[in-house]
Amino acid sequence: MTDQIRRSSRSVCANFAEAWRKRRYQAAFIAKLSDCEAEATETQVWLDFAVKCQYLSTEEGRELYSTYNQILSGLVKMINYPENWLISNNR
Repeated sequence: MTDQIRRSSRSVCANFAEAWRKRRYQAAFIAKLSDCEAEATETQVWLDFAVKCQYLSTEEGRELYSTYNQILSGLVKMINYPENWLISNNR
C-alpha cells in the first residue's frame, strides 16, 4: 500500500511537469492535467485504505485527504480554464 501511495502521488507531480511543458497545445495540456487529476484521486483512495487498515490515524488521513482536495481543486480550475495557463503562439 505504501508503494502504491508513493507511485500515485509521484505521478501527480510528474504528470503536472509534463502538462506544464505542453502549455502550447491546449488538448495535450488538458490531457496531462486529467492524468494528474486521476492520480490524485487514486492517492485519496489509497489513503482511505490506509486509514481503514489502521496504517494511518483518522486525523492523519483527513489531513492528507484534505491536501489532495486542494490539489484537485487547483487542477480542476486549470482544466476548466486552460486559457489562463497556455503559452500564446503570438509571443
